[in-house]
Amino acid sequence: MEREWVAEESIVVGAAPEAVYAAVSDPRRMPEWSPELFAVWVRGRGRPAGPGTSFTGFNRIGWRVWFTGARVTAAVPGETFAFRVSSFRMPVALWGYRIEDVGDGSGPARTRVTEYWQDLRRDNRGAGLVSLLGRVFTGVPAGRRAEVNRAGMRATLERLKAAVEDPGVTGK
Repeated sequence: MEREWVAEESIVVGAAPEAVYAAVSDPRRMPEWSPELFAVWVRGRGRPAGPGTSFTGFNRIGWRVWFTGARVTAAVPGETFAFRVSSFRMPVALWGYRIEDVGDGSGPARTRVTEYWQDLRRDNRGAGLVSLLGRVFTGVPAGRRAEVNRAGMRATLERLKAAVEDPGVTGK
């Protein structure tokens, strides 16, 4: 099977695009719904995340634990939020959310949220090393990363949907 470099999953949420954006654009909330991410440290606490905001994500699969650096690359309220992930300053991935109003205006708000991932571990000097580090730290070979991420995205989006539709619910 050929390695996949891009993956995405979508879900329709019973909430306004602004509410969905408010949730996905706050890195501190990501551990509520991500099956891998268990903690986040954001530099410049208290400010909304915008382009240039950097944060560190602490991840876990089974007994394996690792961290990555991230920098917000796009933050358009109600439309998109994206960030680049690196490990030891080498590019790893681009993650993001596209937000689209799919309500007809006559009923309750409905928003399609698409989580996407692009593997950046190619065509650069550190690609081989960061792919090897990824396998060592996560236990997931690079060729299976898209498959694992799709499963994680489905879980993330279901938890996000529950949290946004009923703000009293947490994902984990």
